[in-house]
Formats: sequence, structure tokens, C-alpha cells
Amino acid sequence: MANLKDIRRRVRSVKNMQQITKAMKMVSAARLRRAQDRVIAARPYSKLMTRVLRSLAKRAEGYSHPLLDPRGDENYLYVLVTADKGLCGAFNGNIIKATSALVREHGEKSVRMIPVGRRGRDFFRRRHFDMPAEYIGVTAKQVTFTSAQEIADSILEAWNDESLAIDKVYLLFNEFRSVLSQKVIVDQLLPIGAFDEAHDESISGDDTGVDYIYEQEPDQIFQRLLPKFVETQIFHALLESVAGEHGARMTAMDSASKNASDLISRLTLHANRVRQASITNEIIEVVSGAQSH
Repeated sequence: MANLKDIRRRVRSVKNMQQITKAMKMVSAARLRRAQDRVIAARPYSKLMTRVLRSLAKRAEGYSHPLLDPRGDENYLYVLVTADKGLCGAFNGNIIKATSALVREHGEKSVRMIPVGRRGRDFFRRRHFDMPAEYIGVTAKQVTFTSAQEIADSILEAWNDESLAIDKVYLLFNEFRSVLSQKVIVDQLLPIGAFDEAHDESISGDDTGVDYIYEQEPDQIFQRLLPKFVETQIFHALLESVAGEHGARMTAMDSASKNASDLISRLTLHANRVRQASITNEIIEVVSGAQSH
């Protein structure tokens, strides 16, 4: 049985840990506000670009582009967005589990991966996945469009590399729904010809019947807009992941702080009982000694 000194030392240790979890919760809450504002601001642009491309694809019949043309179904590339740090509940575990399930589903395929985030990179590196590129520390700081462009350039480089012969590219990330909820999203990023089905659920309404007025021919617009679309989707995924990470960490640290309070209460009660038992034993010894004389 632990003595009173050991119990008090443990109480101090738990209190110090509670101060850390409370501080981490406050930091995540402050960062979540900014990240959430950026996500809300970026969503309309991403959705409208997808909508315009859907309309444009309907009217560019006979047009061929490397990012649009369907390929085979043998070589896959996964772009996995995770956090660089832990202590955020099941945030990383859920996306890694979904990726592992997708790997098993495509078990007969050749799978390569571009991880964005240390947690996903470390997990799949231990399983000896082929990684043409990796990006660490991108989501640990404020996400910039330049970072998204670098990742998109790596994806397009792998897509155009004939030695890799990539047939499909999947983008996997956590979509921010609320502080308590993040949804795992698996989107087929390339070839872009499949994006209309992939994004039907995320786009309210369907205006593919709307005819836009274009200053250039649709094929000229495609040449510049398709690479920009890939960059936008990557940027949107990074923003969603960062907001979800801060929300998950804030929730996890709040739960940890409450658990620490409960543990402190139980330890304090146990310490009081140990102290009372010690006092009782001392009184009994004094009384027994007095009676013996």
C-alpha cells in the first residue's frame, strides 16, 4: 500500500499534468478559431471551381488532357493528410484506419503514397510503402497556398512520370464538421474526369445545365484551370485537416483535464483515509503503551 508521501507526490504530478492539458486546450482553442475562419472562407471557392469545371467538361467534347483522360486500374497513388503531432484523440487513428482499409480493398493493386504529416508518414513507412515524396511540418504552421502548390507539383510530377505509370490518385483527409466531429474524406483526385461523381455529395445543387460565357475556348481554359484545380483541392484539404486537428486536440485536452480533476479527487480522498488510518494507529499505540504501565 502506498504511503502518504507517495500519494501526495502523485497528486502534485497529476496537477502539473492538468496545467499542461489546460494550456494545450487554450492554445488549440485560439488556433481553431483562425483555422475555422480560413476553412469557411475557402469552401465556396473550392466548390464553385468544381461546379464550373463540371459545366465546362460537359461542353468540351472531344478535348483531351493528361489530367482528364482515364487510364488503367493497376497503379494507385494515395495523398494522405495527417497531423505532425499527437494528443488529438482519434484524429490520426481514424484517417490511418481508413487508409489501411482502402489499401486492403485495393490489395491486388500497386500502391504508392505521398504522406503530408509525420503521423501518417511514420505509420506507413514502418510498413515499407513506396513514397515518391513526403511533406513534414506543413500543417504544424499556418498553411499557405505555396505549400499546396509544392504538394500538387509532386503529385503532377508522379502522374506524368511514365516509369511510375500512376492510374489513379486518391486524396485522404479529415474534413472539419465541428469541434467534436471530423469526417474522413476519400476523394479521387486524378483523373479529374471522375470528380463530378466524387463531389456530388459535397456540392449543394447541380448547375451543370447553366451555360457560362467564356472569354477563351473551353480547351484553352482547361490548360490553365486543371492544374489550378488540383492545387485548390490540396489547399482545401490542408485547411480542413488543420481545423479538424485543433478541434480534436481541444476536445481531447478538455477530456484529459476533467479526468485529471477526477483522479486528483480520488487521490486526495485516498490520502485522507491513509492519513486518518495513520493517526488512528498512533493513538492506539499511545493508549496501549499507557495501559501497559
